[in-house]
Amino acid sequence: MGFRFKRNTIYMKAFVVTVGDEILIGQTVDTNSGWIGHELSLIGIKVVKGVSCADDHEEIIKSIREGMDQADLVILTGGLGPTKDDITKKAIADYFGVGMVFSEETFERISRIFTKLGRSVTAGHRYQCEMPENAQLLRNSMGTAPGMLFRHKGKILLSMPGVPYEMMAIMREEVLPLLKKEQGLIAILHHTWITAGLGESEIAQKLENFENNLPATVKLAYLPGLSQVR
Repeated sequence: MGFRFKRNTIYMKAFVVTVGDEILIGQTVDTNSGWIGHELSLIGIKVVKGVSCADDHEEIIKSIREGMDQADLVILTGGLGPTKDDITKKAIADYFGVGMVFSEETFERISRIFTKLGRSVTAGHRYQCEMPENAQLLRNSMGTAPGMLFRHKGKILLSMPGVPYEMMAIMREEVLPLLKKEQGLIAILHHTWITAGLGESEIAQKLENFENNLPATVKLAYLPGLSQVR
């Protein structure tokens, strides 16, 4: 088919965690993990697993630990807001064994935003400014909660708001440019063929010899649809 494959390519691996009871009970559909996976693949980072967990301190820590064990990059979305169910930051701090510090920079930014809106800053917004002491803050141009970056034993943990447009802004403006500077990233190519007239099992049978000879870094997926297979 005209492709040349590198047989020993090792990709940077990512693990995505979406935090929120609303996701688990179906009140909110998780679109974050799919968008993140697509954007990471474009710069050569492969998502090896994605999970959703409740707004529960121990479950968040458990998910972080699993991600740090399995991947080079762990990305969390959700749980950074001004209400008491937003506990992701404290869970991260406890995972790293560090304390929380008040971010004056974040508080001043929130105060400026609410002053322009003619609204008062609440106690919840002060709570939102409490950050793990080892966090590198990432600017959120679309909201009040900054993203956070942590480096630990050669790995990266990122935490961002669950609101999709806020997460996307932080990813585009802060995270992706930073990750592109990491060493050894190799672009991942996705190519789609659309077929008609044969079912997925028949196509797989015709491609069996070809597929058996692919290197471990190349995968085929058969995605059936109405009158076609991708």
